Amino acid sequence: KAGPRPGVLIGHDWAGLLETSRERAQRLAAMGYVGFALDAYGKGRRGTVGADNSALMSPLLADRGLLRRRLLAAATALQEQEACDASRIAAIGYCFGGLCALDLARANPRGLRGVVSFHGIYAPPALGPQSPIDAKVLVCHGWADPYTPADALLALAAELTEAKARQVDAILHEWPEVRYTLTTINTGNAQGKIYASVYVRLVDRNQRKRGLEDIVAEFRQRLAQVPGMTVTHAGQLDVVGGNKQIE
Repeated sequence: KAGPRPGVLIGHDWAGLLETSRERAQRLAAMGYVGFALDAYGKGRRGTVGADNSALMSPLLADRGLLRRRLLAAATALQEQEACDASRIAAIGYCFGGLCALDLARANPRGLRGVVSFHGIYAPPALGPQSPIDAKVLVCHGWADPYTPADALLALAAELTEAKARQVDAILHEWPEVRYTLTTINTGNAQGKIYASVYVRLVDRNQRKRGLEDIVAEFRQRLAQVPGMTVTHAGQLDVVGGNKQIE
């Protein structure tokens, strides 16, 4: 295919960079992408399919900062490929590779459009406050998976929802009419781990140059540009707390 193409990072499982990851990269290349099989362990550090490879994986689970640096280096290496469109990359991975895909989304490098985790590991990296996650995230998970229980999946959903809510909160504060915001997750009108509710308090009416309807319309237009999120309601609260939809 002529011209730069979207790139896809393939994260390996706990056995390391083996032929399976290379085959996936080749299949993606045949589909018109730049396939890049990353190596999180390092040259010559390989495990065995079907064996216990904890000795290879555990050091990176214990040092997620080191894992993040290696993932960002892999993303940069992919983006530096002549055939790759650096503004359009994605990451996929199975098991440990799923963790790699999610951790790359958490690192939020430029150009990362989406990640997919298959049967992944969901524990957050605990590297300080989570920055906005711009990439779309797809998690393919078996509900009865004994290695990653349902509670871990729900915790991931809450983590990603909170990160997106923080991003929305920061965007809303770009408007001079906004005095403050209050955000709740899985409470009130936002029941569920993937729902958040943001209450926006504007400055007094006599301090605003525009009407409420115009401001809300701008909110909707701006938030519609945020990937991985859907605005279900933008309205106002009456004096007793009921929702009034603004048409």
